[in-house]
Amino acid sequence: MNRRATSLNCRGEDQTRVLILGASIAGPSLAYWLRIYGFNVVVVEKSGFIRDGGYPIDLRGSAVDVVKKMGLLPMLRKQHVQSDRVSFVDETGTPVVTIAPEAITGSVENRDLEVPRGELAQMLYALTNGLVEYRFNESIKSLKENRDGVEVLFSSGRSELFDLVIGADGIRSKVRELVFGDEPEFYRPLGFYVAGFKVPNELRLSRQAIIYNTPGRMAALYAVRENPEDLHAFLTFSHPYKLGAEIRDVEFQRSFIAHSFAGAKWILPKLVQAMRQAEDLYFDGVEQICMTGWSKGRVALVGDAAYAPSFLTGQGSSLALVGAYVLASELASSTSFEAGFTAYEQKMRPYVLANQATVEIGKVGIVPTTHEQLEQRNAEMQRQVREGAEDYSRAEHTAIDLDVYEEIALPSK
Repeated sequence: MNRRATSLNCRGEDQTRVLILGASIAGPSLAYWLRIYGFNVVVVEKSGFIRDGGYPIDLRGSAVDVVKKMGLLPMLRKQHVQSDRVSFVDETGTPVVTIAPEAITGSVENRDLEVPRGELAQMLYALTNGLVEYRFNESIKSLKENRDGVEVLFSSGRSELFDLVIGADGIRSKVRELVFGDEPEFYRPLGFYVAGFKVPNELRLSRQAIIYNTPGRMAALYAVRENPEDLHAFLTFSHPYKLGAEIRDVEFQRSFIAHSFAGAKWILPKLVQAMRQAEDLYFDGVEQICMTGWSKGRVALVGDAAYAPSFLTGQGSSLALVGAYVLASELASSTSFEAGFTAYEQKMRPYVLANQATVEIGKVGIVPTTHEQLEQRNAEMQRQVREGAEDYSRAEHTAIDLDVYEEIALPSK
């Protein structure tokens, strides 16, 4: 049966007006699909621009199907990083095992993608700019739902009424805080912290990653594309306690990271020194967002704001793209926003849970916490190299059926 996009607005002939908070991956993706289905969309972003640059992200399985539907696949193929290998080294820098990147990520060669995050963000913005309204340097102060919609008070002092509000504003979501509360139970700390920054490519690395482990600690250097000028450096380490407000103090971050890698070998002293001086230092706890519900009244969440899986799964961007497509499609094919939000959660939750669960693979594969785990990890990868394993795909990456949405007709003009 053909399902037609349906207006959910109760105010006569006007289109349903939707406010989306966040203009990274989930927000513009959702804006695209909602506009395609005939919704009137405003996207608000607290920064003054679409952030470019950043480390590469993976698009796998069902997410590749979504970007194909958006017409972005040919351009993304051109931006594909195509890393050649990952080498795990000992304290002297000697490789213990060198393996295909797909063995770490679970990606499928010639199907899945690895692209710079900023390139994808810019493509999504270019695709939607002009179709939807973007407002930069803006944020929200309060949300108040009434029988006509959601009254939104912006930081600029402006107040507007929207039919629906969607939080696509990341793991530290302001929308989630205002509507659902900044509840500790939403955060699932995984027992690790991660730092990222750039360093000069003095090792002359090209299309590869080098990883050094000691129990509970990982240092990685990642060369994106051919002979880059800079490398992405990552320092990840286990820590049993959740930090408080001090986590936002940059000087505390630098000292905390340095202390955590005290005595580490390989080139760690040099990396720690570079970290202390880095102007682009990123630091945060490694967490997942786990909620029993992603909507409340006329407000819903999508992407990391609702179900961040953590970088240890490599599925954050894929969940954001798929989630945006499912949410828009369910709203378009439902007779009420309540029904649309319910269907979105029912469709997405098994897929989200399956992908969040792959964090255990990432924890053992990237940051083993014991000598035994480290030895087992290395032995398993050496076995894969000896036996020539070729299929590294993970069923979780395609564990959702999107074909049902092909029958949603576009609104007549």
